[in-house]
Amino acid sequence: MPSDARAASPAARPRQGMRFELLGPVRLWRDGHELDPGFPQQRALLALLLIHAGRPVPTAEILDVLWAQRPPVSAPNVVRRYVAALRRLLEPGSPPRTPGPRLPRRTGGHLLEADPDEVDLLRFRERTREGKRAAATGRAGTAARQFVLALGEWRGPVAMGVPASVRDHAQFAAVQRELLETARLAADAALLCGRAEQVLPVLRRAAVHDPLDEPLHARLVLTLAASGLQAEALRAYDDVRLRLGRELGLAPGPELAAAHARVLRQQAGRRSAHAPLPTPPTPSNPPPATRPPANAASPPTPPALTPAVRPAWLPSDPAVFVGREAESRRLDGAAGAGVVVVAGAPGVGKSALALRWAHRTAGRFPDGRLFVALHGSDPARPAVRPADALRAMLAALGEDEPRLPDGLDALTGRYRTLLARRRVLVVLDDAAGTAQLRPLLPAGPGCLALVTGRQALPGLLASGARQLRLGPPSAEEALALLAARVGAGRAAAEPGAADEIVARCGRSPLALTLVAERLAGRPDVPLASEAAVLRDTHGTLDALDAVREAFLGSYRLLPPEQARLFRMLPRLGDDGITASRASALTGLPVRRARLLLGALADAHLLTEAAPGRYTLHVLLRVFAAERAAAEGGLPGT
Repeated sequence: MPSDARAASPAARPRQGMRFELLGPVRLWRDGHELDPGFPQQRALLALLLIHAGRPVPTAEILDVLWAQRPPVSAPNVVRRYVAALRRLLEPGSPPRTPGPRLPRRTGGHLLEADPDEVDLLRFRERTREGKRAAATGRAGTAARQFVLALGEWRGPVAMGVPASVRDHAQFAAVQRELLETARLAADAALLCGRAEQVLPVLRRAAVHDPLDEPLHARLVLTLAASGLQAEALRAYDDVRLRLGRELGLAPGPELAAAHARVLRQQAGRRSAHAPLPTPPTPSNPPPATRPPANAASPPTPPALTPAVRPAWLPSDPAVFVGREAESRRLDGAAGAGVVVVAGAPGVGKSALALRWAHRTAGRFPDGRLFVALHGSDPARPAVRPADALRAMLAALGEDEPRLPDGLDALTGRYRTLLARRRVLVVLDDAAGTAQLRPLLPAGPGCLALVTGRQALPGLLASGARQLRLGPPSAEEALALLAARVGAGRAAAEPGAADEIVARCGRSPLALTLVAERLAGRPDVPLASEAAVLRDTHGTLDALDAVREAFLGSYRLLPPEQARLFRMLPRLGDDGITASRASALTGLPVRRARLLLGALADAHLLTEAAPGRYTLHVLLRVFAAERAAAEGGLPGT
């Protein structure tokens, strides 16, 4: 063939710079610009082809994945239309209906060609293979590092954005199992070489994705203990033990029970130096061989954030999220401030809004997303120390944890230096206060700290942070939230009961979620029965235990004088709470009563409906009455 003919053939044209992701949302970029993969089912086809990148996928297999039930007669033509649309997207310069280098035509199937460094799954598999080779030759430290780098590609549930029926298919479930298996191997290698802290972030994230995987949770328990977090290790064991009993009716198996016993005996540190490194299992269907990246001969040790180490610590996008459009737009407008605080009462949905917004805007932060649960109001555990949070985030950013500096100031300096020229989103959930937060705030102009908390943070606001005060959703949004969780048809069939449930829950997202979970687990129970339960328990939170626990987290942080006033507030009725009325009730000077009411409003246990006039949420009113009955309400009692 003449040289000019070869140059004109589609296969000879150089590929455009492409990047594909399916270990989380299905996304693709060309020459740095993100493209829309199309309708959910077209995204599903793209994800399936990426799983098998470099290998033809038979049409029959595509039909089986895209249509969980019997495919329609038109399904093969639909697949061809999807392939044509993807070809236009991936090969915009190719002539119509002409196979190109990305999607060459194959008899009886379809094929997507991609280089290993273009697809997050292929990079993950290559790093995992490097880790397994290191493990097989006894290099535990190298193995742990490679496994952590591999898991750095994991950003959420596999193939988010495609229909749930497709994601449940064995093809996608197998990829999820690969990720979890690598997390287990990472834990084994890190425990062997004494670097438990190095894998703890990815292991925590993996455990969230599979809350019933006993081998995985056994390793999490051991890794927490080996990292010096003995109490958290025991709590992690209790959490999975209760979940196994509640959801499966099972007691912990031998591996999980043995991990618990080792923690109790304080034997969960580094394994014996003579113990062999666990040999990675050989899967029955190993992933296809791919060409190694150009630098595979010398895997890098990442001293800092690089494009290959983009932390993706965000928990999963809330499965059910309704409304909050106005609040989301306000977050969009405030993001340029560098620090945005979402503040509100317990259970109002601060974390859900922050996570939904973080996932929706993840493309603005190409260098990664970090998430730290600070436990500022968690009654079951102490607030996270800033130094501990910094060490975890620095490890996620590629820093070698054993080489991190000592001292809070030095850690903060290293952290801010790493982020100075990056675009990273840092979500700091349930903050305890300004002192805990300040060291964790990035200084780079391209970064954003998104903070949630129940406490007022005047120091941050005075420094330029923006605040979004989050109240309960509207009645319409609350009803939509209930319907989304129990089923729109079920809610529509009993509109009166649905309205009563929303009212008795005070439109609280947490309370509505609790009620909806009960109803979802009992599909034959009418909504009217649940409304009757709430009616019968009126005046207590006995039907909403988790709401009581959430309120208790804020209440326990109140100074004694504020707590006593809070317990007395139900006596003021529903006509509005003012400093003069509180003064008459308590005997406190009006000025002092005004300060205490302001402090309770700052803690979001009161709402200032108008200047100097406060209201008490219906569920907080019940909680305050419960505390008064348990502790007494009068000052000095």
